[in-house]
Parts: sequence; C-alpha cells; structure tokens
Amino acid sequence: MSTLMPILVLLLLAWIWLDGARAREIATALARRHCDRHDLQFLDETVALARMGLRWTQQGIRVRRMFRFDFSLEGVGRRTGYILLLGLQLETIDDGLPSEPPAEIVEATDITPVDDPDHKVVPFRRRDH
Repeated sequence: MSTLMPILVLLLLAWIWLDGARAREIATALARRHCDRHDLQFLDETVALARMGLRWTQQGIRVRRMFRFDFSLEGVGRRTGYILLLGLQLETIDDGLPSEPPAEIVEATDITPVDDPDHKVVPFRRRDH
C-alpha cells in the first residue's frame, strides 16, 4: 500500500495538468472565435489562468477556471476580457464592451455635402470610443 500511494499521487497530478492544458486550449479557441465575431484583435494569441476553484453542480464537483485574454479595438489600446469555464464547458465570456453599439440617428441636416455631382457618396463621421 505504501508504494501505491506515490503512484496515485503522480497520476492525480498528471490528470490535473492534462485537464488544465485542455481547458487552456479550449479557452484560447473560444477567445479567438469571440474576437473574430466581434471584429476585435486577439492580442498575444493566448489566454492566462487568472483563478481556479471548485464548484458543486448537478453532475458532481467540477473545476471552475477563469482565463484572462487581451484584445484591442481597431488596433488601438489594450483591453482585458475574461472567459469562465466550468469543467470544459463555457460558462461566460466577458469583454467589458456593450453588447450592442448605441443606435445613432443621423438627421439629413447633419450630413455635410461632398463634392460628388451624382450624390452617390454619403460621408461617414468617425465615432470615437
């Protein structure tokens, strides 16, 4: 029994390490997909483990991990987002940005004319975030 205990401890540590590596791969893929869908630049192409804990669910005890990732809006600045995984399942992704951009109503009087004789070009005003 005394020789079996170190082997079990090593197997447990190997399982924890492999499970963590798999969770990190999943979080990286989720962050990349999230950035692609929201036209964000996924910086460093990786995630970092920020927190780890245990959570009791209906399926039993699960490891809950919070990963941090960095992204940029239009290539300017650096922002941080978070991914929560419960086991290997996505719980939530938070990038700190509003879910929908504010709707702006542009009146016809706000549009400045452009030197376009056919009036086919509508000028766009830059929105600063």
